[in-house]
Amino acid sequence: MNINMEYYICENGDRMPLLGLGTWQSEPEKLYEAVLTAVRAGYRHIDCAYVYQNEEAVGRALKYLIDNGEVRREELWITSKLWNSFHRREQVIPALRHTLASLQLDYLDMYLVHWPLVFCEGVMFPQSVADLVSLSEIPIAQTWSGMEEAHREKLTRHIGVSNFSIKKLKELLATCAVRPENNQIELNPYLQQPALVDYCLAENIAVTAFSPLGKGDQAFKDGLNLYRDPVIVRTAQEQHATPAQVLLRWAIQKGIAVIPKSVTPSRIRENFEAVNLVLTTDQMAAIDRLDRHHRMSGGWNYGGEFTLANLWDE
Repeated sequence: MNINMEYYICENGDRMPLLGLGTWQSEPEKLYEAVLTAVRAGYRHIDCAYVYQNEEAVGRALKYLIDNGEVRREELWITSKLWNSFHRREQVIPALRHTLASLQLDYLDMYLVHWPLVFCEGVMFPQSVADLVSLSEIPIAQTWSGMEEAHREKLTRHIGVSNFSIKKLKELLATCAVRPENNQIELNPYLQQPALVDYCLAENIAVTAFSPLGKGDQAFKDGLNLYRDPVIVRTAQEQHATPAQVLLRWAIQKGIAVIPKSVTPSRIRENFEAVNLVLTTDQMAAIDRLDRHHRMSGGWNYGGEFTLANLWDE
């Protein structure tokens, strides 16, 4: 198997593969088989989160693969995320230990603060403003101190954030003892966020793109299907590749990690072949011109301080 995997090199020398398997909205039993397929195809990066409610399936698959000698733990890069209802400092480590138990692991490679938002205890998804807590009551600095403690206890080798703007990253960097090493954001050719990406990379903060294929119900309703974009289709034809492979390679070639999700074996293997593509300078430039700053991830918009403008700082 010819694998030309590229990596983001952390300050301590750890290597995060720039192509991983996403697990959001994947049914547990299908996900178990998907992780087996992915690792056997060459994937070594699996992206998880407590809120996905499927980490136990990932854990069963990883245990099977490791116990069978198909992969060693140290070869894997496993990421998970702290959900918004566990932001008090004393809640962080118990939340992480719960995830580790589900994944049947002793440590994570990366643990992220999933959103710069705080929900009331016990809330999975808010129904009204009453389900949210002001950052003046539980600031990100408090949450981050819990993340730093988890790092010191070696429950995770690296810590980072997700869905953070430049403004929120600057605020965190001004007070933290351990710097965030990753910012996971929505990113694809229709939402490129170049200023945020440039800021992160300049600060040695890796960027991981979720929704790198730009798919979603709202995108189709808006007529924004990247698979059918003429530039992507033409590039795929020129590369003798699929549109998905072109979209993944475009981000990888910029040094951005991608975590496309799939539970279909053929699609998992097909996506992995993106590591063997190289887009030309002209092809990259043509895709760069597709930016529309079109978000699909949405967010929570309940008024007061809980608005999309405050969430994204734009």
